[in-house]
Amino acid sequence: MTIDPTPSDAAVEQPDTTNETPENTTEAPAAHAEEFTVETDVVNPDETQTAFEDLGLPEKITAALAEKGIAVPFPIQAATIPDALAGRDVLGRAQTGSGKTLAFGLPALARLAAGGRTKPKHPRAIILTPTRELAIQVADSLQTFGDAVGIEMKVVCGGTAFSRQIDALRAGVDMLVATPGRLRDLIRRGECSLDSVEVAVLDEADQMADMGFLPEVEELFDQLPDGQRMLFSATLEEEIDVLVKKYLSEPVEHSVDPSAGAVTTMTHHLLLIGPRDKATMTAAVAGRPGLTMVFVRTQLAVDRIADELREAGVNAEGLHGGMSQQDRSKVLDRFKNGRLDALVCTDVAARGIHVDGVDMVLHVDPPKTHKDYLHRAGRTARAGESGAVATLVLPHQNRSMFSLIERAGVEAKRHFVNDNFDPELAELLGARNFTDLRAARADHQADRNEAEVKRMERQIERLREDVDGLRAEAARLREQAERELVEGPAKRERRDKGSRRDRDDRGGGYR
Repeated sequence: MTIDPTPSDAAVEQPDTTNETPENTTEAPAAHAEEFTVETDVVNPDETQTAFEDLGLPEKITAALAEKGIAVPFPIQAATIPDALAGRDVLGRAQTGSGKTLAFGLPALARLAAGGRTKPKHPRAIILTPTRELAIQVADSLQTFGDAVGIEMKVVCGGTAFSRQIDALRAGVDMLVATPGRLRDLIRRGECSLDSVEVAVLDEADQMADMGFLPEVEELFDQLPDGQRMLFSATLEEEIDVLVKKYLSEPVEHSVDPSAGAVTTMTHHLLLIGPRDKATMTAAVAGRPGLTMVFVRTQLAVDRIADELREAGVNAEGLHGGMSQQDRSKVLDRFKNGRLDALVCTDVAARGIHVDGVDMVLHVDPPKTHKDYLHRAGRTARAGESGAVATLVLPHQNRSMFSLIERAGVEAKRHFVNDNFDPELAELLGARNFTDLRAARADHQADRNEAEVKRMERQIERLREDVDGLRAEAARLREQAERELVEGPAKRERRDKGSRRDRDDRGGGYR
């Protein structure tokens, strides 16, 4: 599985022709946002105290939820699951990380488990996602509950072997989690048909539009028989309205959480710097304690910035579509487990990635559009946690960045970075000036090294215990070997005498 390049990445890598290739990232005019003529049911998250047992889910699914320690649904789940279980078409607006995967996934699994038989090559449910990483993430989130009700799932996306996906489809897959391009390729090869699909879900619809995938989505949805449709998106804009009107029948709309620009636990900062300060500020912000996602525009910039951060003593690695899936998975795991300070990535590489505890988003390269800004910002301040979004702004970028922030609908504090930081910037970075930043980074690295020393000491202690055990085992084996050498001839003689007696008793002795 590989992540598809953004248009800005196109100059540095060839797109995967077997899967999606983003072509259009033109933003919809702001005047058309939120234009829907559907039944609306806005839920106040503070009023949602429902338990999963009250939503009508099968007992096996609620038991699996309980085993995982999930007792109270998120607002989007409490709002949409009853309607989805009732078979209604659902239109939901919710940010990535708000719990929407279970909101559409659990009702879909419940419907499939209620009855029906899946024929080879004919899945009964599909979930479309814009990126391969998100497809795997969705499948991982639903796997436990699919196992609980006996539903077979398979991820279908580029960057993985066709043969395995084809074998799974021929054996019979109940639910496909797919990217549009790979699913379309499998259909054109005659290895998959959508004529038995009962439930179709479109996840991150706005990202589908931004990445130019709507023609592929429409091509797939045109092949679906009558059935239930669910569409989830972080924003509801004109392109999404086209899909709603064309494919959803009398949908109920649920909008339960604010956009990234309205999250009250998120602060926004514009760091107005000179060209010579850019590398220093990048290392300063990325090297602070906590998890930081660093955004740049191209794959070449990912590699360059990651190298520069490591040279500056920041534990950082890059993530982009030019890496193998195995390498990307390892980097993500290290970042999620807190073994990295910073993850440097492009916009598309980070789409759909949910990492808990990211407390800083840093735009080294300002985003192209206000929608890109909000998508990047949405990586932090999740589920009520606090977070900060900082953008490095060079003098020639001032006007365009101020305009972009205004279109994004956020209030950003402006900091003129010079020798001594203003009080708010000092609090944000935990330092008073550049020298203090270097000291703080040195302290942070010392803490990391000390933790690594303790880890290695524990490993050394375990190895010493192994050494003692192995020495004792070697001594025991040598004693056994000595006994065998001494007792060996006597044992062989007794064994030979016994064999002769047995032959004599059977009358088989030699004459």
